[in-house]
Amino acid sequence: MYPDLEGKTVLITGAGTGIGQAMARRFGQEKANVVINYFSDQENPDDTIVDIQKNGGQAVKIKGDVSKEEDVQAMIDKAVDTFGSLDVMINNAGIENEVPSTEMTLDNWNKVMSTNLTGMFLGCRDALKYMTDHGIEGSIINMSSVHQQIPWPHFVHYAASKGGAKLLTETLALEYAPKKIRVNSIAPGAIDTPINAEKFDDPALKKGVIELIPIGYIGKPEEVAACAVWLASKEASYVTGLTLYVDGGMTKYPGFQAGKG
Repeated sequence: MYPDLEGKTVLITGAGTGIGQAMARRFGQEKANVVINYFSDQENPDDTIVDIQKNGGQAVKIKGDVSKEEDVQAMIDKAVDTFGSLDVMINNAGIENEVPSTEMTLDNWNKVMSTNLTGMFLGCRDALKYMTDHGIEGSIINMSSVHQQIPWPHFVHYAASKGGAKLLTETLALEYAPKKIRVNSIAPGAIDTPINAEKFDDPALKKGVIELIPIGYIGKPEEVAACAVWLASKEASYVTGLTLYVDGGMTKYPGFQAGKG
């Protein structure tokens, strides 16, 4: 537990399901004020809000598209109007789909990039504006992926967006360190979320993924959330510009495990 997070206001984009939902619930356990952004009416954050409140935190939801400037500003306004501040910004919203690169349309490329990278930039920009204007020594966490490091054929738009997220995070960390605003990223590997459900429901595909993970199992959203609360807390007060890989060792060349290669 991180007592300094109690009463802090945390805005999480894409928090209707998966890793975002797990982070919202974990910050609720830390008794934070959580602003849950979601994109689709199919995502219902109400159960998450109830869970947060049961654990002593507060929560509010706001629907919005992170690729739209007016929606991102509305999220910031919701946090400030409801809870009086914004202390932690987590840019988690992201999408992916498999398309061979020569068949990828410009519209498909733009859709992924506008959510994953432009949306991240807008969230960072508007959070930084608020924090610098109000003298808040805040924390920004960007959700990247192991594919900021590992090439991923048929997902060139996704990999490119996460490669961009790496240098976006590092550049902003350097730029705003004098303001005591920390900017870090988390790069999950294979995590058991709805976006991966179809793949992990297939025993053969799941086995193939596990073979790429030295620790030997698919990660849980709660394991990513545990890293997020640490990065947001004072326990990580001297950490900025970091990419924290939460991947069971996937980025450590698993083909060479046990002396192979």
